[in-house]
Amino acid sequence: MEPGTEFPADTGSAADVHDPDPDAAAVPLPPQHVLSAAGELLRALSAPLRIAIVLQLREGPRCVHELVDALGVAQPLVSQHLRVLKSTSVVSAHRRGREIRYELLDDHLLHIVEAAVGHAGEE
Repeated sequence: MEPGTEFPADTGSAADVHDPDPDAAAVPLPPQHVLSAAGELLRALSAPLRIAIVLQLREGPRCVHELVDALGVAQPLVSQHLRVLKSTSVVSAHRRGREIRYELLDDHLLHIVEAAVGHAGEE
């Protein structure tokens, strides 16, 4: 063993969580393309500003300048993050006159964000 990779001696006081359970069955997984799509969604939601954008959109569609005002960040930064959310189908964009309004496409994603924020806020 290399230095620093030693593990404490087993005291025998608790079962090793790495021992395989002979009765455990493999959990069926979705197809690979579904797992990949889920990974893309989670990556799209991984930036704090994108989480804040999703939370702002839970009350309804917003245009970029409303999000800029609410979040206190520069317009180019909000637009950049909206492009990521749009490319992963988290939000959609609709032109209304001279403005483009963004809205959440799916409440499931809002629930994921709200659960993550709630969990992170627990102490």
